[in-house]
Amino acid sequence: MIKIFRYLSIAEGYSFLLVLFVTMPLKYLASIGEPNKIVGMAHGVLFLAYVVIAILVAQILKWNFKNTAIVVLMSVVPFGTFWMKDKYLPAQD
Repeated sequence: MIKIFRYLSIAEGYSFLLVLFVTMPLKYLASIGEPNKIVGMAHGVLFLAYVVIAILVAQILKWNFKNTAIVVLMSVVPFGTFWMKDKYLPAQD
């Protein structure tokens, strides 16, 4: 589960950056909204999966409420999931 969460945090982070820096400017500056719909939906699914699996991993790793809240909140901070992965998840085997 931890390995899955590690990969999911990377995917969620990239999807967030893609929405923020590519599809949002396309939508609002160039009036091209279709990429935002597609990438936005994928990002939404990844975000929800991130939050659910973060809570499951918190139980496995016995995180306290503060650490769990920080890990969940990192999903709404640009580059946050990348930092979280290195700070809160054990080193990969």
